[in-house]
Amino acid sequence: MKKKLILLLIIIICFICLQPNIKAIESLETIPLTQYSKSAILIESSTKQVIYEKASEEKLSPASMTKIMTMLITMEKIDSGIIHLNDMVQTPKEAAELGGSQIYLSEGEEMSVEDLLKSMAISSANDAALTLAIYIGGSEEVFVKMMNDKVKELNLVNTHFVNPYGFDDNDHYSCSYDMAIIASTLIEEHPKILDYTSRYEDYVREDTLKRFWLVNTNKLVKFMEGVDGLKTGWTQKAGYCLTCTIKRNDNRFIAVAMGCENVDQRTKDITSMLNYGINNYTVDTYLKKGTIVTSKEDLMTSPNHYDIVLAKDIKILKRNHEDNNNITTKIILEDKITSDKVGILEVYVNGNLYQTVPLITNLKIKKAKFLDVFLEILKELFIVSK
Repeated sequence: MKKKLILLLIIIICFICLQPNIKAIESLETIPLTQYSKSAILIESSTKQVIYEKASEEKLSPASMTKIMTMLITMEKIDSGIIHLNDMVQTPKEAAELGGSQIYLSEGEEMSVEDLLKSMAISSANDAALTLAIYIGGSEEVFVKMMNDKVKELNLVNTHFVNPYGFDDNDHYSCSYDMAIIASTLIEEHPKILDYTSRYEDYVREDTLKRFWLVNTNKLVKFMEGVDGLKTGWTQKAGYCLTCTIKRNDNRFIAVAMGCENVDQRTKDITSMLNYGINNYTVDTYLKKGTIVTSKEDLMTSPNHYDIVLAKDIKILKRNHEDNNNITTKIILEDKITSDKVGILEVYVNGNLYQTVPLITNLKIKKAKFLDVFLEILKELFIVSK
């Protein structure tokens, strides 16, 4: 009897001692990564796959994170050659009179597109943002329409802008998911923006009496390894917000926190998400840009034989030490293929649609001339007859 009681006591002690170990191996997926944000999200940038989210579709004031869209449109115009970094731009009256964060532009003052861009990207200058917007659009109203047209193009449903700098308005809103997608689009399509957003400090008007020191409002670019952007925000209505990106070991993650009560809360939530991403996920390249997915023969085009290839890499996000074994693809081609419009490749992981990738031709396709079509038909007839 005594031995049985001792054995029972040992079992009870072992059971109690083992309880902490059971909790210690619980999946991190079940642990909230944010404590303070009203809305938050963590995505991998190249695939735009969501890793963590909290009220990610709730419409909130984005404050100066609005400028991510302003930067996106500005970079589109620069990369397409419509405007240039060394263009000199006159400050309009509206920008000179704008309040909030600024570099104190005076009406009629000239500054280069590059200096205006870095003033907006580093120091969140409202006057620089509005000056660029009016230079690009001709007026603030036209530029705002360009912003909202881009929102529709990206298929975002919880964002609407009424200004390019982020002042509060009941009709000016976004959500953490939409901000992450806008940020990812900016970084993936126009990576040169990171040359500016990654700088902790810089200057404008450097050789003048109005020399102005730009200090990055995103302190994590200095204090967290791999952080190279992107944009802070604050208003009374919005609270403290941040869209932040980090790159380590060729993996890039984007975290968004909205509606925090102070900078410390914002920093804690952002660093928690970014650390989780870099410690638990990697990206594998499944197929490279330019890979031939199919070939096509069409007597009505010149040339009449061409390959259809991937327009960009297919990358697959995976949890460390886990494999995505079940990857399948589906080719969807346009009825009439041109060099500009070919089709898409749908990528499925474990039976779920994961990503759509544009397809392009490896040659420039144009409509074949009548004589060329006639000769090809004769050639086919001759081969068949032989």
